[in-house]
Amino acid sequence: MMKNFKNENLQKVVDRISIEIEKRPKELGIAAAVTISLTLIISLRIYRKKTLERDSKDFNGTLKGSINMLNNSDSVLKKCDVNETIDNYEDLFDGARKKTGAITSSESIVKRQKEYQDMINSFYNLVTDFYEWGWGQSFHFGPRVVGEGFMESIKRAEYHLCSRLGMKPGMKVIDIGCGVGGPMRHMCTFSGSHIDGITINEYQVKVGNKYNKRKGLDDLCKLIQGDFQNLPFDSNAYDAAYAIEATCHSPNKFQCFKEVARVLKPGSLFAGYEWVMLPDHYDPSNLDHVRIKEGIEVGNSLPTLPYPSAVIEALEAAGFEVLDHYDANRGVHSIQEIPWYETLNGSMTLSGF
Repeated sequence: MMKNFKNENLQKVVDRISIEIEKRPKELGIAAAVTISLTLIISLRIYRKKTLERDSKDFNGTLKGSINMLNNSDSVLKKCDVNETIDNYEDLFDGARKKTGAITSSESIVKRQKEYQDMINSFYNLVTDFYEWGWGQSFHFGPRVVGEGFMESIKRAEYHLCSRLGMKPGMKVIDIGCGVGGPMRHMCTFSGSHIDGITINEYQVKVGNKYNKRKGLDDLCKLIQGDFQNLPFDSNAYDAAYAIEATCHSPNKFQCFKEVARVLKPGSLFAGYEWVMLPDHYDPSNLDHVRIKEGIEVGNSLPTLPYPSAVIEALEAAGFEVLDHYDANRGVHSIQEIPWYETLNGSMTLSGF
């Protein structure tokens, strides 16, 4: 038995996690597994905390990664608050996975929109380490061509934004919803731009800036705690902005995009990736479609998933001219591509989803 655990040994925990993951539909993605797994392991009582090196190797390997995640001294979430945090989060998605359509009601969506700050902050307090352990420091998907490695595809999606934004040395760029700063560091290294990142989560700021320092990028990259609905920056301060699968958390995209427009210099560009429901494919009268949509929402802390037209309308209302928009995964079923969800499908392991 592992000496660090008072109530259960590691193998028993792993066995329980594996059983629960197998019960969940693959469409729910990584965050569903994150929520399940954390619900199982947070009750463990750990004797001592471990100071992580933040050298990108803390979560390598199943055993080392799991122990470091459970013993993380950087955590801002107290053990005594974990159960309450999970209960509050589940209350915002009352009925999810029990009754299809339960969280698609206007009442349910409005409740999450009103309490979005607590919802998102609680979610990332619980899952940030698990995301990094299973996926890496870039919390997003990316189109992947045959012969391309997983991390290659992730970085290519980020570098694509660098290209579209014309990022280069001397530019000041803002990352809207930056997570622990994985994309920021990749894009800074690639372009030489100065990048500030905004995230509502204190823990992500804490560890992200440690990563910046370890990478020697702290003079160019900085994470700042704040709400992208009300950015804590001066107007006309940035040369470009991007958001990577982050504004899907926004309770009001118009307000979010209006703030992005405010902090950008006139004529500057804003680019990003957004989660949407494609009207040619999603049928709201199809209960299986609704089940999948709701699984994504509860598994990823989303108020609701919109259609692309709603995102475009919000951008234009906020003052942007939409120059281009398209389905980044339009070739997902091509024989030349590996589906973005393939990493989650069938070969799921605890050391690398």
